[in-house]
Amino acid sequence: MIEKQEKAEVHIKYKELEKSFYATLEETWLLLNKFFSKYLPQFEIANKLWLNVDIQQLAKDCEGIIAFSPEGANLLIPKSKITDNETLLLWLLAAYLGHRLGLTESDTLSKEELQTKLGKNSKITSTRLGELVKNDLATKTMDEKFRITTFGVAQMQREILPKIKTKLNA
Repeated sequence: MIEKQEKAEVHIKYKELEKSFYATLEETWLLLNKFFSKYLPQFEIANKLWLNVDIQQLAKDCEGIIAFSPEGANLLIPKSKITDNETLLLWLLAAYLGHRLGLTESDTLSKEELQTKLGKNSKITSTRLGELVKNDLATKTMDEKFRITTFGVAQMQREILPKIKTKLNA
């Protein structure tokens, strides 16, 4: 007499990776262990290298520097205390944060909007924006607007916002 072995069907989806198994219980267990032992370490390493933005922490980091009103984003820091590049990055960060929090419609700003906010002529604004793009802190979109990059947000959190806060307290 042949004993019928029960089979299990398992479907695993982790981010972009999917795997399905249909096998005996013992084989399924072995395949699952193999899957996790093979891929989980790679996921853990990749996650450690991946730039993630914690919006809640970013909002805390921006307290006293960026604020939102019904009219949109505002910088609470005098222009005289920060550089042109810091000013442009703060405006781009405000657009990013406002959009992620649902307070603004877009996370991009046009060169003209940034020029007005910076209070400098077109040539200076273009030069400064070019520097930010060259350093991967900002990017130019298909519709000729500017957006802060994920790397730019990370740099703001790690280096630039603490430097700005130090300037404020000086």
